[in-house]
Amino acid sequence: MVRSGKHGSTAVELTVEKELEIRFSEVDMMQVVWHGNYVKYLEDAREAFGAKYGLSSLRYIKERLMAPIVDMSISYKRPVRLGMKPTVKITYRPTEAAKIIFDYVIYDKSSGEVFLTASTVQVFMDMEYKLMWYAPDFYSEWKREMGI
Repeated sequence: MVRSGKHGSTAVELTVEKELEIRFSEVDMMQVVWHGNYVKYLEDAREAFGAKYGLSSLRYIKERLMAPIVDMSISYKRPVRLGMKPTVKITYRPTEAAKIIFDYVIYDKSSGEVFLTASTVQVFMDMEYKLMWYAPDFYSEWKREMGI
């Protein structure tokens, strides 16, 4: 998918959608998804993104790096209930910084109703837990390959 950037330039939009199935063990006594489970759904989306685009946790391990989440923002809009099958959409947000930023939407595909919006920020650390101030070579190369 292509989107417009600054000054009319175009950029590739990297996105993945994954259908979720809400299980009994994920809801509270009101049959609403317990708020903490949404973090797992975001993780499911990151794993699907990594599998599709080659930016997975296994890739970081192979490169002898870590990419912990250092910031997460979640905005709950409407409750997700037992038996629903919402979709989580993850979109990579390009940045010049040595960070990985994702935006998320959990929504009903048939109605378009939005249940949640979120974002996460990951940074790079070496295996001694030292923050990397510059993007590692593999990540810069990955961005070039993706047209970012």
